[in-house]
Formats: sequence, structure tokens, C-alpha cells
Amino acid sequence: MDVGLAFPQMTIGLDRDRTLGWCRAVDEGPFSSISAGERVTFDNLDGFTLCATAAAVTDRVRVLFNVIVAPWHEPAMLAMQLASIDVVSGGRVEVAVGVGGREQDYAALGSPFEGRFGRLDRSVAELRRLWTGGEAAGGGQVGPTPVQSGGPRVLCSGTGPKSLARAAHWAHGVSGFTIAADPVEAGANFRLAEAAWTNAERADRPRLLTGSFVALGPDADTTLQAFGRRYLAVFGERAAKGLSRRMPLHNEHALGEFLRGLAEQGCDEVILVPASNDLDQVARVADVVQQYVAG
Repeated sequence: MDVGLAFPQMTIGLDRDRTLGWCRAVDEGPFSSISAGERVTFDNLDGFTLCATAAAVTDRVRVLFNVIVAPWHEPAMLAMQLASIDVVSGGRVEVAVGVGGREQDYAALGSPFEGRFGRLDRSVAELRRLWTGGEAAGGGQVGPTPVQSGGPRVLCSGTGPKSLARAAHWAHGVSGFTIAADPVEAGANFRLAEAAWTNAERADRPRLLTGSFVALGPDADTTLQAFGRRYLAVFGERAAKGLSRRMPLHNEHALGEFLRGLAEQGCDEVILVPASNDLDQVARVADVVQQYVAG
């Protein structure tokens, strides 16, 4: 099982120096990918900016968009942006797409919340068509051509039987998340994905990804819970407190057990999302990952 380390995108104070230092430390570590996602109504750096930065200054790790909310974007522009980052990275881009869960973000962008699932399906189809040389609506080709033949792999960030049944017709796999860092919970979503692929008569198996929040070191429990309350406040103060208390990855033992449990569930890659942008987090997580690999 591979282990990716996300940017600390949703933390306070992520600046140029920490962004560049994070990229280099992840690329030098035992990690498979560096990643970022999308959220609008929050104090965070843009995920496209972070992934483009990683594409330029890393050499080894994959550059993963751990969620792009496809209904927010015009497919032609999205195809061009992702192909451009694939070129800059030398063909290391992977993309998870979904519809998001925050109506507030849709409102901020003037994007209709209704019909989002259908727009997601159509967006993926158009991305693939444009990446393989299909003509744009007004004529001409949307460039550049991705380094990866046919374009980057596309995963589904949705969960549940209906979303996965749709995704089985266009996705390479699934990218979920477990706030409680529960391998059994993640495994249940993996089994749903496998069933959806079988029902869609796919000959291949889905690529299985999940993720969770993590903080290690002194006062890590406090750091993780404070991060959770801030990040999840959109769901209300009471819900944010309750969810943050369920986040267990604040010590090395818990993280190691989480990795081992996910491997038993057949996970292909786990994405660890840091609750702190202190660069020592990369080294601390790397130590646990190296012990997991050695074990």
C-alpha cells in the first residue's frame, strides 16, 4: 500500500517558504503523492496553485488532486489546466472528481447546486474527449496534449451506492475519506466500489484510495482537535466538536495501526492530510511510514 502526504492546505499560515519546503520534503520522503483539493468559502490556498507548484518543484511523487468539484468548472478550461499541470509534472498527475458537499461554495461561485451529478458525469466525458484530441465547441483543439496517453487517471471522490454506480462507468477508481480513521469504514466503501465495478461488467478492479487527518508530536491531540473544529465548523459548532473528537491520528501508534488496517482492507493508497503546516510533520509521518514498510 502506498502512502501519500497532502499539503497542509487548510491550515493557517501556509506561505511560500512552507509550501516549497513541504514539496521538497515530501518528494524526498517515503511518500507516493502530494495532493490538494478544492474549497472556496474558507481561508485556504487554491488547490490548482498548490498542485501546479508541486508539479514544477518535485521530481518523483505523483501530483494528486484529491478532489476537484467538477460542476464548478467549464470542462474545456479544466481540461486545459489539468493537461498543463500534467505537462509541467512530466506526466505525474492524477485527479479525483466529485460534487462536493457544501452548498455554500456553490452559492459563492454562482454555480447551481441542482443537477450537479449529471454535470459531473458530462464533465468527465468531455475531459476525456478533449484530452484525446476531440475538437472544442468553437473549433480547434484545447491544448496542450497531456503527457499521459488519454490524460490523467480520473477517480471518483463520491461515496455511497448511487455515486459509485455512476462512477463505475467512467472512473479508474475511488478516493474516499474517513474522519474517524476507521479501516473498516474505508473497507466498506471499497467493497461498494468493487460491487459497482462488477455490476457495470468492468474487467478491471477499481483503484482504492482513502484518507484521514493527522498530527504528530507535542500537543498533537490539541492540534488535531482544534484543526477539526475550525475546518468542520461549516456543519455547526456542535457537529464540528463531535467530529473532531473522533479524529484519532495524533500519535505514532494510532497511525501505524491505521496503515496496517487499511492494508488488510485492500487499500491501494492512503492520503494523510496534516492538521499542521510545521515541516517537522513531514519527518514525523515519514518515520511511521518507514516503520510500516519495514514491518
